[in-house]
Amino acid sequence: MAITYDMEIPSSIPADKMFKAFILDGDTILPKVLPHAITSVQTLEGDGGAGTIKLTTFGEGSMHKSVTHRIDGLDKENFTYSYTIIEGGALDVFESISYHIKIVATPDGGCICKNRSIYQPKGDAQVSEEEIRTGKERASGIFKKVEAYLLGNPDA
Repeated sequence: MAITYDMEIPSSIPADKMFKAFILDGDTILPKVLPHAITSVQTLEGDGGAGTIKLTTFGEGSMHKSVTHRIDGLDKENFTYSYTIIEGGALDVFESISYHIKIVATPDGGCICKNRSIYQPKGDAQVSEEEIRTGKERASGIFKKVEAYLLGNPDA
């Protein structure tokens, strides 16, 4: 049975700017803002749209060495992005892991990052609340690092 969790992270950054930094320029910005966690993001095949395959290499001390993901959807007008982990990472316990991100503008000029994660366990593998909480905290931390980068680099 799939495990799905949703989270929303508010930001003072406008939606278009956050989408550009977090999603479109993420390959260069994420290793900059999280140098110990992410050493590189490389495109293995594709043009950045649906079907593109990317390899993310993690820093020393990470639980996993790397993860390969496939972009399932990218909508630059509606600020949506979805991808599926296809190799590495936690696929030892999961059949599949998918993420669906939507960045929504808020009336105050900021945005909310809505993130849905769907984990399909292998067989009867169990996922603890602790593991889910850790995953949520990590995702929130990455988003907040990008936000801090944008606040410190308004021309980025």
